[in-house]
Amino acid sequence: VQLVESGGGLVQPGGSLRLSCTASGFTFSNYDMRWYRQAPGTERELVAAITRAGGITNYADSVKGRFTISRDNAKNTVYLQMNSLKPEDTAVYYCRASFPGRLYWGQGTQVTVSS
Repeated sequence: VQLVESGGGLVQPGGSLRLSCTASGFTFSNYDMRWYRQAPGTERELVAAITRAGGITNYADSVKGRFTISRDNAKNTVYLQMNSLKPEDTAVYYCRASFPGRLYWGQGTQVTVSS
């Protein structure tokens, strides 16, 4: 089982990034997916969630209107499109797959928003 995030990096305030999380070793389409983030000295927080078929999405208030979660079950990948980035979005971003009784985490990708 593996979840591999990519797409992080350094971006200026107001810029955009698209994170990807590609799954292997399990039936991706059966799992709800979430993106979390963790800044230094803080607890990990939920950023966005999407159900297994992609029909329902939810967002943290701090990212509503700026971030979009989506998935492509044919590619075993979940995405997080991040627009209008702010310095407070700086964190390590993790994806998580969940199914009753099972949770899988990725290793994280660093996003730094700075001028």
